Amino acid sequence: MSDTNLTAILHKKGDIRLEDCPIPEPGPGQVQLCMQHVGICGSDVHYWQHGYIGDFVVRAPMVLGHEASGIVSKLGEGVTNLNIGDRVAIEPGVPCRRCMDCKKGRYNLCADMKFCATPPYDGNLARYYVHDADFCYKLPDHVSTEEGALLEPLSVGVHACRRAGVTLGSKVLVCGAGPIGLVNLLVAKATGASQVCVTDIDEKRLVMAKEMGADCVVKVTSKDPKEVAAQVIEALGEKPDFTIECSGAPPSTRTAIFATKSGGCVVLVGMGPPSVELPIIDAAVREVDIRGVFRYVNCYPTALNMVASGAVNVKPLITHRFKLEDSIQAFETTLRGEGIKVMIECKK
Repeated sequence: MSDTNLTAILHKKGDIRLEDCPIPEPGPGQVQLCMQHVGICGSDVHYWQHGYIGDFVVRAPMVLGHEASGIVSKLGEGVTNLNIGDRVAIEPGVPCRRCMDCKKGRYNLCADMKFCATPPYDGNLARYYVHDADFCYKLPDHVSTEEGALLEPLSVGVHACRRAGVTLGSKVLVCGAGPIGLVNLLVAKATGASQVCVTDIDEKRLVMAKEMGADCVVKVTSKDPKEVAAQVIEALGEKPDFTIECSGAPPSTRTAIFATKSGGCVVLVGMGPPSVELPIIDAAVREVDIRGVFRYVNCYPTALNMVASGAVNVKPLITHRFKLEDSIQAFETTLRGEGIKVMIECKK
């Protein structure tokens, strides 16, 4: 066990520093983790570049990182579900477990959620980290800790496809071929979608979408949402039953509504401006449901089973790898939009 805890800390907008911090000790119900892999998420980059996301503002130094895996190095009092040496995926949000949302099983909506790398709570891009044991999921021997870290974005796809209602034979449109769009593609196909069409403005990302199983892709070149919707419908042969909007771009959100079959559903995953103009009457008279998602809830076990069974292969998502010591370079690579998922190895 190392006696140092190298940690990536965002001090303020534009200021990430690598510092040695005290090694945290687990409290009751917690485990200390020797961190293995942490993926960089767009939200980490946004906090770095802007200092806030919506109402969440970086007012004090904050440890970055929430897509993570680790090895249990110490047990807190009362922990019985894990043992020292277990390799685990870390679900980064710990709710209060007492409010009505938690009791209803919708703990992602808990007002007292403590979510990694969301102000004021620290993330886990460090050598060592402490987390509640019941939000750590033991990995089978054949599932790598890189795959364990990718269960976080994959869970977003599981939740979005559940909210949409994707099932056997569904035709699905995924708007946006970034990491979240691609995991939604993977989950939709694994859930039984017969056809998935993916849109994006970036040709390279559409090539990746095809390689990962998209049945058809549409490069968005027009600013007219109806024109793009027509291209999607032509590619699929009919309107999709469900659309999962992952870009957050307002024109794409409008395309999603125009493209979706009457009686279908549009799920909004991408986070764009706080207010967006929508063709709401078109949605209303055709009974197109518009549903929001917030992170995920009760999705990690499903995501893990998908990876462990081979139903989903998340490995191609990782295009760049860095050591913890090179975290700033890793963030700069992500900021430049290179590749898909940048992964940081935390162990020495």
